[in-house]
Amino acid sequence: MDDESPDAPDGIEVRVRAMLRSAASRLAEAGARDEALATYVGRRRVLLVPREPVLRPVGRVWRLGVLLVDRDGQAYETGSTTRAVDPGRRGYTSDSARERAEYRAAALRGRFHEGETVNFGWRRLELDEGALHSSSGPLVIADGAPVVRWGQGTANSTPLGAYLADRVGLLVEPPSGA
Repeated sequence: MDDESPDAPDGIEVRVRAMLRSAASRLAEAGARDEALATYVGRRRVLLVPREPVLRPVGRVWRLGVLLVDRDGQAYETGSTTRAVDPGRRGYTSDSARERAEYRAAALRGRFHEGETVNFGWRRLELDEGALHSSSGPLVIADGAPVVRWGQGTANSTPLGAYLADRVGLLVEPPSGA
C-alpha cells in the first residue's frame, strides 16, 4: 500500500505518525535537549493533611514551536511552561507574578532539577484522520495534507514535514550564539 497517497486507508494518520517518529528518532540520536512534561495537581487534602500544589512528572518531550513531541513520536499541544527554581520573595505587585511563583514552587515540589523547564497544561493530540480534520489545535488537515498552524484558521500554516524539518534542525544544530 502506498502510504503517500491521501486516498490510502489511514494514509494521513500513517504519514503523520511516521513523520513524528522520524523527528523523535533524529532528536534522540543527536542528544537534543529535551524538557519535562508534567501535570499540575492543585492544593488538596490527603487524609485531612493539606498538600501544596505540585507539578507531577509525566515524561520528557522536545519543544518544537507549538508542538511537544515525546520519544515515541506522540504529539502534544503546548500549554504553559515554568522553571523549577526558588519562587523568591512573596511580596508581589500582581496576581500573575504570584501565580508564576506558585508554579515555580510546584515544580520544585515535583522534584524537578533546579532550573529545569517544565511543560504543563498541555493537551495530547489525537492523530487519527477524523480528529485532525475537526481539530481546533495546531495540527490539522488542510487541502488533504497535515499542516501545523500558528493561530486560528489555516492562513498561517506550514506543511508538517517542512515544519518538523525546520524545528528539528534548530534543536540538532542550533544557530551560532543560540
